[in-house]
Amino acid sequence: MGAAGRRRPQRVAGRKGDVRAGPTFCFGQQPCGFFPRRFLYAKVVTARRLQAEQGGEIVFFFHDSDHDPRETQTLLRHRTTGEVAALNFTCDNKVQRKWSPLYLKRIAAAWQAGMARQLGAYVAPERVELFKRVTATTVADFCLEMYRGMGLLDGVRVVRSSDPEVRRAACSVEDFFVDVPHAGEVVRARWSAGGLKLHEGGESYVQLPAQEFQPGQISPTRDTRLRWMQSVVRCTHYIAGAGEQAYLRKGDAPEITFVNRDPIDRSDEAYH
Repeated sequence: MGAAGRRRPQRVAGRKGDVRAGPTFCFGQQPCGFFPRRFLYAKVVTARRLQAEQGGEIVFFFHDSDHDPRETQTLLRHRTTGEVAALNFTCDNKVQRKWSPLYLKRIAAAWQAGMARQLGAYVAPERVELFKRVTATTVADFCLEMYRGMGLLDGVRVVRSSDPEVRRAACSVEDFFVDVPHAGEVVRARWSAGGLKLHEGGESYVQLPAQEFQPGQISPTRDTRLRWMQSVVRCTHYIAGAGEQAYLRKGDAPEITFVNRDPIDRSDEAYH
């Protein structure tokens, strides 16, 4: 890594000039379907309940730097038969689908219209109309526009891991990904043993040429995400499900009070 990549950016508390009173209730999530999974809805409900009890603000750490296309699989239950269908975005090409971060995965031109024709069997007509009105052309932006349109983020401050200002403000971490050019696209490559590589599957990797990069290109791994996020968000409380609570390195942010999200049934299915 070049000298620019090794710099430790200055830590800042939230937005520049932002002075907040009371607690900050944060929950984090990758884009998790064009209709969000029910566990994300449960996190929102939990945050709103805590805010009603204690005041303060709610922050959604939107980890749109993730690249895994499985994150946006949307499980919808047929309104008549109850059968569950697994639906997902279609991207412009294979490189994007496999390795581009979600905020840069471009949605195939015909996908929205084709998906809209199917949705009536799974969701109410007003949700189909909302889906049709979305104008975003990338996967993460499409998800975020849907979540906003559903009212889930009213009064919620969204912090995106793809935001270059957020990345430059975050602390340095030892384990990270870097957004770099490859095969005519931007891909999310893992920094490992002094080099950049893409995971092909199993034990197979694509080694990328050495290149300089800046803090604005860096995003954290699962193990370093909490410390990286907290260096910018500076939350007092973090809301997470049982699975997330199990892998969070809570010692990286001992000042946070960790809160279990409210329970919800069929948590992996889509909320609509």
